[in-house]
Amino acid sequence: MDEEWVDGPVVRPYWVTGGRTADDRDDLDLVAVVRATGVGPPAKLLMGPEHEDILAFCATAPSVVEVASQFDLALGVVRVLLGDLLDHGLIVAHTPAPVARFPNERILKEVIDGLHAL
Repeated sequence: MDEEWVDGPVVRPYWVTGGRTADDRDDLDLVAVVRATGVGPPAKLLMGPEHEDILAFCATAPSVVEVASQFDLALGVVRVLLGDLLDHGLIVAHTPAPVARFPNERILKEVIDGLHAL
């Protein structure tokens, strides 16, 4: 049997998230920016190494997808871990403002017609 060697231990995603598979938050979409609040974790909170690494990385205010890329974790796993940090007030998440929509063609035509009428 051929064995494949990897750098470091291999841990299944369900182990990292404590068996949780999804986080129902709307504020953790792909482009949401997460930032560490600077508040230390409560003494009773047991954080795994993934939580600690992500919390340290959030000092640079990355997006959710950047966190997933940095730690080579599935997006679902990252959202669960970020949700844990949000629940304890260790990070905040900001969703960028939506891009302004262009006015519809009818309004633009009316503006042009009005300018021509001047």
